[in-house]
Formats: sequence, structure tokens, C-alpha cells
Amino acid sequence: MPTGEILQVIQRPTSERRDPADARVSESGTVAIETHGCKLNQADSAVLAQEFARAGYRLVDQRRDANIIVVNTCTVTATADSKARQALRAAHRANPDAVVVAAGCYPERAAEDLRRIPEVSLVVGNRSKPELVALATTESARQRGLSADAADLGEDDVPTGILRRSRAMIKIQEGCDQVCAYCIVPKVRGRERSIPSDQIIEAIRKYVTGGFKEITLTGTQLGTYGFDLEDMDLPGLLDRILGETDLPRLRVSSLQAHEIGPELLSRWESPRLCPHFHVPLQSGSDGVLKAMRRRYDTGTFRRAVTSIRERVPGAGITTDVIAGFPGETERDHAAGLDLVHELQFADAHVFPYSRRPGTSAHHMTDQLPPQDIRRRAGEMTAAAAIGFVEFRSRMKGEVRPVLWETAKPGGDGTMIWSGLTDNYLRVSAPGGPALGNSITPARLGELSGKALQADALEG
Repeated sequence: MPTGEILQVIQRPTSERRDPADARVSESGTVAIETHGCKLNQADSAVLAQEFARAGYRLVDQRRDANIIVVNTCTVTATADSKARQALRAAHRANPDAVVVAAGCYPERAAEDLRRIPEVSLVVGNRSKPELVALATTESARQRGLSADAADLGEDDVPTGILRRSRAMIKIQEGCDQVCAYCIVPKVRGRERSIPSDQIIEAIRKYVTGGFKEITLTGTQLGTYGFDLEDMDLPGLLDRILGETDLPRLRVSSLQAHEIGPELLSRWESPRLCPHFHVPLQSGSDGVLKAMRRRYDTGTFRRAVTSIRERVPGAGITTDVIAGFPGETERDHAAGLDLVHELQFADAHVFPYSRRPGTSAHHMTDQLPPQDIRRRAGEMTAAAAIGFVEFRSRMKGEVRPVLWETAKPGGDGTMIWSGLTDNYLRVSAPGGPALGNSITPARLGELSGKALQADALEG
């Protein structure tokens, strides 16, 4: 789900039984949820959407139509903070009578700063997200002049709303114990903890029943999943999902280089497990990686990429890179450019280093000038763009399974569908309505913009 996308939920039929208090709250009860940042936030927003729907709310895609507007924030960079503040103020401008909720990671880091923004009605951090629906309902009832008992959500058998999407995110793990020097995530997400596998299996089965074709497993440190559970780890979880559900496609969102080995990679022998690996690099310099407190070096990273390509042919490998970390020299930067050129990632997210209060890197004395950080980020982005094009060029002529998601009118009266291959390439192809939310083979063609042109084939 792109940053800032509004989640939509199908309104349940009016014939469903409702508790009288629930009906009073939701008589004009609508909510919009705007998601910023990572896949973990997207998974949290999906849960919030279901909880609001279960409480009787109708989810809408326009702020102006919402009684409650939730901005699920990111705080990984200063830019993310700025976007969050802009979104919160924009929400109030679009609908001055709505309850505007600042939720997620930014409130965990700087709740008081957000409370000082006059347009914000509620500030709810990650640890309080389970209470967000109740808090927002109470505030909305107060603003709308409803009696206090109208804010009681209660428990009933109302079914959860179904997101109008082909793909969904499920959180399997939360928190991080690694405490990298630049990263605020351990402070805003807490210590590592795993979701029990039974809960994950149950959630996936519900999504499959709802028509979803692909699930992405998301978390902060997926590779350590199960360390706090009995007889469970990530390979074991993958085995359970593939063996106990009818999910057509399963995707793993992110893995660390030192966590990738033969036992884990053997699971990708299943065609239902998408051959896409997001492996954060962060720096191509061993010295900088050590200063960042990463748990691998460039040799380990190279070996992980080589292992993936040998064991999973055609795999798309994407990465993250931070440009301009404190103390990074021109030689360090050049080493990073060389490694990105060498490994030719299918895509790379390049982040200019952002100084985050509460991290050890914030206190380092050898901070780089902003102009140097911007220049290095630009050069790294240009290097990554070469790999983006090269990988897609190598895919030309291949036939890959595509999950078709959205369509727009074509110039000759046809529909142009957009979808994702199993190895995470965006493609577009002409086709009829039947392509929607289906997985079909497609022959890949030329790159046009960010998407490959393709011909959908009969399954």
C-alpha cells in the first residue's frame, strides 16, 4: 500500500444485527485511515480498519466524509515527521468537525509535540493502539453531543469488514532488540515479541475466505520470529502457512543478511512462496556498518545475495541504503556505490541520513553537512536506478505469474490492468474484467516508466 493511501472497507449489510448502542454511535459514524511508512504500519492500519468496522463504523476514502480521521504515522526520518504534521493539518482543513487522531510511531517518540498541534484531537502511540477505537469513539461521541453510553463498543457477533484489496499485510512480529545506532524503531516499537502462530494461521484463513490472493508477513525483525515461542521459528511458520492454508501467494517482507541460510531458503522450493527478498544493506562500507552496529559485514551480505540467486532463480532482491551516516568518508561512499553497482538490486530505497533524537548516532560529533548528504543520496539513487533497469531488462520475454489488482480505461475501450509478479515487478497489460483479483501467467515486455508492459496469458 503506498504511503498516504486511505484504507477502504466494504460496509456490512444493513440487515446485520447491531447492538442499539452500536447503532447510535455509527448512525453517521465514518472513519478514514491514512497510513504512512512501512509495511508494519500498513498491517496495523488493516487491523484498525477491521476493528472500526466491527464497532459499526463505515470506512471511507475521503477525509471530508469522515467523522474520525486516523493518521498512522512514521517517524523514521525528519521528513516522515514533517509529512505526518502536514497530513494531520490537512485532515483538519478537509473536515474541521472530525476527530483527528495522530497514531503510531511519531506519538511514541514525541507525543507532547503532537499534542501542541491545535488540529489534533487525540494522540495514540503504538502501545495504545488496541484502545484507539474506543478512545476515538468516546471523543467523537463527545464532540457530536451523544450520551456517554453511546461510546460503549460492547461485544457482539458482527463480522469484520473486508478490505477491498487483493493483497494484505499480517504482522507476525513486533519490536527490535538490535538497537542500531541510527534507528528510532526500538524506542517506538519496543522489545521483540512474536505473534503466536495459531493467531497468524487464523488471520490468514479469514483473509483467504475474504478473497485475498496474497499475504505479506511483516514485522521489524522477521528472522528472529519465534525466539519467544515454544518450538517455532520463521521456517516453521512458513511450513505451517503453506501446509495449513489455501493461500495462493505468500510473501516475506524483509530479512537481514546474516539470517539467510540454506534451511530458510529451502522453503522457497514452494511456488506459493514469492521469490522476492528485501535485504537491507544500509552501507557498503564495513567501517560504517560497524559504526551503525549492524550485525553483518559486506562479505556476509554478498554471500546472502549469492545464495538467494543460486537457490531461487529469478528472485527479485531489493534493499535499503542510508547515505551520509556520521563519519562516512568519500571512500566509504564510493565503496557503497561500487557494491550497489555490483549487486544490481531490483530496487533500492535510498534514505539521506536523518538525525533522530533518542539514538546514539544523534550524539556523534562527525555529522556530515546537509549538502554532502543530499549529494551522496542522489549519487546512490542514480546507481540503484541502473540495477532497477537492468533487472527488468533481464526479465523481458519471461513468463511470470501476476496478481492483477487495479484497472483504468485504455485508449481503445479496453481496460489496462496493473499487477505484481511473484518477484515483485509492477506490470501492466490490457484485459477484461475477469482479470481482477486473479493470478495468471504473463509474458513480460518492455519497461515503460516504472512498469513492465506485459501480455496476460490464459491460466
